[in-house]
Amino acid sequence: MLYYQSGSENTVIGPEDLKNGLYSALDMLGPKKRVLVIPPDFTRFHSRAGDITSLLYKYYKKNLSDILPALGTHAPMSEKELDTMFPGVPKELFRVHDWRQDVVTAGIVPGEYISEITGGALGYSWPAQLNKLVFNGNHDLILSVGQVVPHEVIGMANYNKNILVGTGGAEGINKSHFVGAVHGIENILGKADNPVRKMLNYASEHYIKHLPVVYIHTVIGRDDSGELVIRGLYVGDDPEVFTIAASLSLKVNFTVFEKPLEKAVVYLDPSEFKSTWLGNKSIYRTRMAMADNGQLIVLAPGLKEFGEDREIDRLIRKYGYRGTPATLEALETSDELKENLSAAAHLIHGSTEGRFSVTYCPGFLTREQIESVNFSYGDLSEMLKKYDPGKLKDGFNITAAGEEFFYISNPATGLWSSMERLK
Repeated sequence: MLYYQSGSENTVIGPEDLKNGLYSALDMLGPKKRVLVIPPDFTRFHSRAGDITSLLYKYYKKNLSDILPALGTHAPMSEKELDTMFPGVPKELFRVHDWRQDVVTAGIVPGEYISEITGGALGYSWPAQLNKLVFNGNHDLILSVGQVVPHEVIGMANYNKNILVGTGGAEGINKSHFVGAVHGIENILGKADNPVRKMLNYASEHYIKHLPVVYIHTVIGRDDSGELVIRGLYVGDDPEVFTIAASLSLKVNFTVFEKPLEKAVVYLDPSEFKSTWLGNKSIYRTRMAMADNGQLIVLAPGLKEFGEDREIDRLIRKYGYRGTPATLEALETSDELKENLSAAAHLIHGSTEGRFSVTYCPGFLTREQIESVNFSYGDLSEMLKKYDPGKLKDGFNITAAGEEFFYISNPATGLWSSMERLK
């Protein structure tokens, strides 16, 4: 059921509204003695999940026993990131998810079902994996917190993805990412109903329905001044909490252009984007908007690596972003890629298939490193002079030389497309 819902394209949920709405839902749930909170990590800082987690701590106090950031394959959060994202929350409450070691398999989604939902493209079974603390922690309430926003792997982020991928295991994450890649990123972005979501919903219904999970979803948009604000807050324990939030997210986070973009410039906040594993959201979220032979320029002052995980970083450096045919060909003979299907999926997602160019302007990687994975290299200092984030506004801009381009200050907050890509 829905315990709280508020939102529209014009709604602004301020700090007091957030607190009051959240606490009214918690009051309906009744007293709890052992609460687990599963927020996203720092890569989803703008979700406002950190503020919500801080409010949850103030509400439950000593009865909040564990906080498990849904890292997925990401690196553990630093103390500075914890302090910044979760002000006032004791660090001893935080647990670190190890996607290779800390998981249990709750059940298996059969290969016959995977074949059915992928139109026969894939027939492997899928393990519904999650952190053992979530499955065996004996909590009387599990609060999954996060933002519903267009997503490259599962169409729309959050709901049971936060648990079955965010606290999932190596095989489950790998295979789920590959289902999304095979279905096609442009067939999945912004769609709440798709093969990956169907797979997770099957697992939720059959294997983790007994867990006391309640979802807290935000929808984040920009106001007239360009500031990020909460447009929606939804708290519930069934699929409706996700579908309602997803419907609003499409209205708030999806921008459609009459004609494709010839040039786009995307800025990656250095505190949030340190790898192409995350930074390639600049490609995922704009690919449906880019014109054939268009140019995407990515300003990435914090970029220092390709993968958040050491092994995935190595695989990206070895195989590069060379398109679907090249990646599938490598898969046929590479055991290491077969064992890391999420890396293979990422290589497919991060390629433009040669349709438009990507110029990465990194803070810490060299020209040789950038070009070795099949991106073009741009000098960051030169590009920052030409495209100064401090002076640009989100949307269309024109340089002193008369060059028009579309600027995006944070690709994680939206999805962009041309009309022709929606037909």
